[in-house]
Amino acid sequence: MKKLFATLALFIIAGVMTCANAATPEEVLTFFNKYVNAANTYSDTVTSYYAPDAKIIRVVMKPDGTTATVTANTKQYFNQMRIGANLAKINKYKNYYTDRKITKQGKDYKITCLRQPSTSDYKIPAHFVIGPDANGKLKIKEEMMYTKQQKFLKYAK
Repeated sequence: MKKLFATLALFIIAGVMTCANAATPEEVLTFFNKYVNAANTYSDTVTSYYAPDAKIIRVVMKPDGTTATVTANTKQYFNQMRIGANLAKINKYKNYYTDRKITKQGKDYKITCLRQPSTSDYKIPAHFVIGPDANGKLKIKEEMMYTKQQKFLKYAK
C-alpha cells in the first residue's frame, strides 16, 4: 500500500512540475512582444531573448526569383547584429510583425507571421519557435525570416 501511495505521489509531483514548466500561448505572445520592443529599441538585452544554441535562418530572396537559405549560430548572429545596429539606429529601422498565428510544437510554440521592415512597403514571412529552457525561462530557439538583403549570401555555405 505504501508503494502505491509513493508511486501516486511521484506521478502527482511530476505532473505539477511539468505544468509549472509549461508556457501558455499568452505568455509566449507577451514574451514575443517584449522581444520585438527590445529589438526595435536596440536594447542591449535583445540577445538574452535567445537560447544559446538558437538556430537563425535567413531565406534570401534573389532578384531572379529564386531563394537561398543561410543559417547562423547565435555567436555569428549577435556579431552581425552589433555591426549593423548603428546604421539601423540612424535609419530608425524597425520590424513590424502582423498576421501572427501561434501553434503548439511539443513543449514549444511556433509564431508564424509576416514581417514588414520599416524601410519597405512589402511584408515577407517569418517564424519564431519559442519555448522554455532548462530553467523554465522562455527563449527563442529558432528564428526564420525571409529577406531581400543580398549581403546575407556571403555567409551561405
